[in-house]
Amino acid sequence: MMTAAATYTREPGLLKPAVLWLLLLAPLFFGTYGFATWVTSQRAEVGSLVFDWELQMPFWAWSIVPYWSIDLLYGFSLLLPTSREELKRHALRLLSAQVIAVSCFLLWPLRFTFQRPELDGLFGWLFDVLAGFDKPFNQAPSLHIALLVVLWVCYARHVQGIWRWLVHGWFALIGVSVLSTYQHHFIDLPTGALAGWLCVWLWPLDRPGMLQNLRLARDRQRWRLASFYALGAVAFAVPAFALGGAWLWLLWPAVALLLVALNYGLFDAKGFQKGPDGRLGNATRWLLAPYLAAAWINSRLWTRKHPQPDEVVDNVWLGRIPTPGELQDSPFSAVVDLCAELSVDGRHLSYLSVPVLDLTAPTTEQCREAAQAIESLREHAPLLVCCALGYSRSATAVAAWLLYTGRAASVDAAIVQIRRARPQIVLQPAHRRALEPLSTAQGSVHGH
Repeated sequence: MMTAAATYTREPGLLKPAVLWLLLLAPLFFGTYGFATWVTSQRAEVGSLVFDWELQMPFWAWSIVPYWSIDLLYGFSLLLPTSREELKRHALRLLSAQVIAVSCFLLWPLRFTFQRPELDGLFGWLFDVLAGFDKPFNQAPSLHIALLVVLWVCYARHVQGIWRWLVHGWFALIGVSVLSTYQHHFIDLPTGALAGWLCVWLWPLDRPGMLQNLRLARDRQRWRLASFYALGAVAFAVPAFALGGAWLWLLWPAVALLLVALNYGLFDAKGFQKGPDGRLGNATRWLLAPYLAAAWINSRLWTRKHPQPDEVVDNVWLGRIPTPGELQDSPFSAVVDLCAELSVDGRHLSYLSVPVLDLTAPTTEQCREAAQAIESLREHAPLLVCCALGYSRSATAVAAWLLYTGRAASVDAAIVQIRRARPQIVLQPAHRRALEPLSTAQGSVHGH
């Protein structure tokens, strides 16, 4: 679920901003949560969404302890970041979870319907305190689960060894306690997890926040594809809401396709958050899981008759994106990756990524960047240049490299050379237009 923990150098002077963030977030948490509860309590009727199997869910009084513990973990989490920027991103994730959940509570409130048994002793007291401010209205998405995701990511980043396993175990117990304390119905859990991962995606630690990447696409093809994915999202959402029950799981692919549509229309390839090691971020993998699974299956189906890469020239190969097993069994020690939407495990080889959205042509600048990446890694050959299929984006990158290094005198010559090695390549006029400036500028760069 999480990436491996690492050792970080701690920036001095973080205690004061951490305390200031806590002084801002804590009152906001209780104030907005209480406000949403009060508003909903004024409504004449509040519905509920309960599955029949939930009636078999046991009540475990002791699980109120892990349930309550998230409040302590919330406060201490602000002491974990090792830099002001990480602290800011973590706090913004917590704030975003609050905004998303409370907005949903106000727009479509739900009521919890089970009655807890009477309790006394310590557990009874903890439940009584909880009931003092947590009324049975603020349900989906579960703010408890949304915060759980954000906090889990934070703690897992900063612990190692046995402590890491203890963190995983305790956070899993908190997740179960949301049901076993009779605080939430099941629908609140996946929706809460969705909200939590959305907050992690909005505020990544290794790149600018997603809201800073908002740029309206100027390419018609990107808008056509954005519309296509948005319609797909609607096609999944309609039966989910119309039929209910198990059909509600269709909301996951609906959300995934909506986010992909936003990537095409607004965020570009940055929306997939591919890391410098070739792997997609955890938030991307959870949020887009249905789409990513379909994209992977599609890549295997299209290339099932020709799964192997092909050598173009000088130990530079062109092919589809490899699995970790395929990469391990291959002779390749270097990879240049043009795929934005699928992971490559580039941790144990020379790897560079120039992510380009599927079914779109790279820009001229991306072609130049890809050509330079290929040339820079060629000393580690054999070198694989790949995308989902190895037919368009990666083929464009190899053509750019042939032009950049003077191995081809024109775009047509470069395409002929590649097609001789891999006849299946598909380069549209948009790909040719992106490559053309490299052919006219080839005299100013080093030749073969």
